[in-house]
Amino acid sequence: MTQFNRQSLEFMSFFALSSSLTLLSNSSLMAQPAVSDVANAPIAQFNWFQAIVLGMVQGLTEFLPISSTAHLKVVPVTLGWGDPGVTFTAVIQLGSIIAVLSYFWSDLSQITRGMVQAIRNSDYQSHDFRLALGIALGTLPIVFFGLLMKLLISDLDNSPLRSMGAIAIASIVMALLLALAEKLGIHKRDFEQLSLQDGLLMGLAQSLALIPGVSRSGSTITAGLFMNLERATAARFSFLLGIPAITLAGLVELKDVLETGLSNEIIFPVILGVISSGVFSYLAIAWLIRYLQKRDTWVFVWYRLGFGILILGSILL
Repeated sequence: MTQFNRQSLEFMSFFALSSSLTLLSNSSLMAQPAVSDVANAPIAQFNWFQAIVLGMVQGLTEFLPISSTAHLKVVPVTLGWGDPGVTFTAVIQLGSIIAVLSYFWSDLSQITRGMVQAIRNSDYQSHDFRLALGIALGTLPIVFFGLLMKLLISDLDNSPLRSMGAIAIASIVMALLLALAEKLGIHKRDFEQLSLQDGLLMGLAQSLALIPGVSRSGSTITAGLFMNLERATAARFSFLLGIPAITLAGLVELKDVLETGLSNEIIFPVILGVISSGVFSYLAIAWLIRYLQKRDTWVFVWYRLGFGILILGSILL
């Protein structure tokens, strides 16, 4: 079996297994009541301190493979603040967008210049061109499934997909898949060896993050490890691939918020949340890239297992 076919087979096994298990989780414990769940709190109900804390949670968990959506649901609900909801979560992601753009500005500039030059020279085998095309094509699955989810689920904030039980099972499933990727992957391919295939396959993995608790960076990094990418390379490409998806989600929700009108009480907490998210996102990106250059991902495996088990224990008790 060729290297190409083996990588594709390993990835598709990962994709099928993660899809089936995470969807199974949403039909099992998702009917369980949430831990000290309260009515969803609109943006206006968050004060400046809560907004800063939520921005910190968003920033620290957006790029670590532990699911920002899960933590932005669990942390405030546990503290008695209520579920921030999809809109608030997506809007404060704008801080994460600014952070990732700032951190990878030189990479993005190089890819853009290389792509333009490749088009001018009709050099469609250029690494920069294929990388840019891979990012573009890899964004399509999450856009398609995201729009489909919006059409099929009218009230996502109160959907069983955002239940504590579904989040817990998704976290545990993804922890086990990350452990498998660590065990089975070779982790030899570097950034210069990325291909169009990598963009497409990691784009499919990214779409799994529409299920709360899966983690966008977690699913893409796991897929990258299954495809034998170096750990730091998998994380770096995961972040670059996530720029269009995070940006689109944040801007769409921001547009909806602006159309409904913003009072001064809403604007101030949102701005603080975005700033907090940006600062902590930048720190998380820088730390994770350095960490994965020398270490493996087992710390995140154990964290996600513990996180999921803790939630399940709280539900059962």
